[in-house]
Amino acid sequence: MFWSRFYIPTLKENPADADVISHTLMVRAGMIRKLTAGVYTYMPYGWRAIAKVAEIVRQEMNRIDSAEMVMPTVQPAELWQQSGRWTAYGKELLRFKDRHERDCCLGPTHEEVITDLIRGEVRSYRQLPISVYQIQTKFRDEVRPRFGLMRGREFIMKDAYTFDRDDQGADKSYWDMFRAYEKIFDRLALGFKSVAADSGSIGGSFSHEFMVLADTGEDSVAACTQCAFAANIERAEVLYKGKIADGKNAGRIEEISTPGAHTVEDLCASLKVSAQDLLKTILFLVDGKKVAVLVRGDREVNIVKLKNYFNATEVEIMPAEMVEQVTGAAVGFAGPVGLEVDALLADPEARAKDAWITGANKTDAHLKNVNLHRDVPGVIIKDLREITAGDACPECGGQIELPRGIEVGHVFKLGLKYSEAMNAKFLDENGKEQFFVMGCYGIGVTRIVAASIEQNHDEKGIIFTPAIAPFEVLIINLEPESAESAATARKLHDLLESKGLDVLVDDRNERPGVKFNDADLIGIPMQLIIGSKDNRSVEAKNRKTDARVMLPLDTFEAAFDKWKADVYKMWKL
Repeated sequence: MFWSRFYIPTLKENPADADVISHTLMVRAGMIRKLTAGVYTYMPYGWRAIAKVAEIVRQEMNRIDSAEMVMPTVQPAELWQQSGRWTAYGKELLRFKDRHERDCCLGPTHEEVITDLIRGEVRSYRQLPISVYQIQTKFRDEVRPRFGLMRGREFIMKDAYTFDRDDQGADKSYWDMFRAYEKIFDRLALGFKSVAADSGSIGGSFSHEFMVLADTGEDSVAACTQCAFAANIERAEVLYKGKIADGKNAGRIEEISTPGAHTVEDLCASLKVSAQDLLKTILFLVDGKKVAVLVRGDREVNIVKLKNYFNATEVEIMPAEMVEQVTGAAVGFAGPVGLEVDALLADPEARAKDAWITGANKTDAHLKNVNLHRDVPGVIIKDLREITAGDACPECGGQIELPRGIEVGHVFKLGLKYSEAMNAKFLDENGKEQFFVMGCYGIGVTRIVAASIEQNHDEKGIIFTPAIAPFEVLIINLEPESAESAATARKLHDLLESKGLDVLVDDRNERPGVKFNDADLIGIPMQLIIGSKDNRSVEAKNRKTDARVMLPLDTFEAAFDKWKADVYKMWKL
């Protein structure tokens, strides 16, 4: 392929609406163009990278005997109503009516569609197990689409679905898919972690996320420094290993004046105490019920844990006007003593002290010497807080660290969630009806490309891994009008393509500086520079390290093969 005939509209300036480096570089490198909020056109150079990822995903899916198919994007509402997700999924589900006033949606995922298909086709246990997948465009109406392809509304995903006769078969399907995902990310040469995760709106008994590690990642991963434990921060259990106070040192409750101390910071400054001396009371509406959660002043409530504890559809912070009605005080002065709510829960750490400072349910006042056991009868002790760096690992007791990551894959063991809801059954060997045991598995194909850039870039531009790079080799012809240089470029292009490499020749009539800057911007891993004063050799540059070597033209093929092997070795390929 020659640049003069291939559309790569690179830009010198950063786009004004880009918040992360992958968004900036994908626009500047001519990979994507924005149509509207969260919706992008995939340009030729960007599409090649997406296609490279999709092909590796396809190969590994085929390797575990998962069969490719494609399902409709538009889905009828009645299937989602059968599963119970028509209302539960929320506003991310883009709903609309067709010309016959029938409710429909754009598919964000396809559990309902595939379950409907299989229940109508598969009758006997002899037809199981079944594993199918598709690589298809999805739409989720994100409230705040941002970060380019990292959190768009329209995106390309590989979603797979398995149907088994029992839990044993479903477990095998799950772990076969899990290992296939590991192979995919190894082949893509991405640094990643597989972590235990919350199943969210998909549902099911357990799941794992695959996170590409990057300092700019949107999510935190709770990982142990001493064992293999890793979990999404939403899922990570907090293991409290401290003491449990016996109440012997609890003094009498006293009310103290704290004018204007609405926040933890205000209160610490006013009373000259640490946030670790405070027990804050946070009020929520959980499916309409009034719920209070007590955590130490320097801790945060994990909304996902709270939602899962109540098996709730919606959790929100209680509005200020309702807080005032429930507590009789302004926001910032809520406390557990005498508080009338539907449920009152406390983090296990709340038992660590005999005496806490809490809100007094009175504006400009707090209480000191509050003892959880004595003063807050009926409180439920439950891990509902976010894990923090330095907490104990729930598996080995080691120390937790919180690297950043980008979710690029998720595998779920669904169990009977959809088959029961949609009455999807088969006949076992005894002629008895049984529900299918299901699993579903997603990989964000377009997000992987963005995540790879977040992980691999420098101040000059993208640094593509060879497996994802739209082209593996860029031949930079510094003298495109020279017949000799053009012939050399063509000869090298044809040789390398015959070896199975994707090659781009920069044959534009541009200054060397423009070509070098564009080469680094678009991130092709191997650069070959011809047309310099030395016409007996080619300068080879490794984009990952900027290291350069001279490859003699008379022994070019052997020299290139050796150099390429060294480049790939750096990517652990």
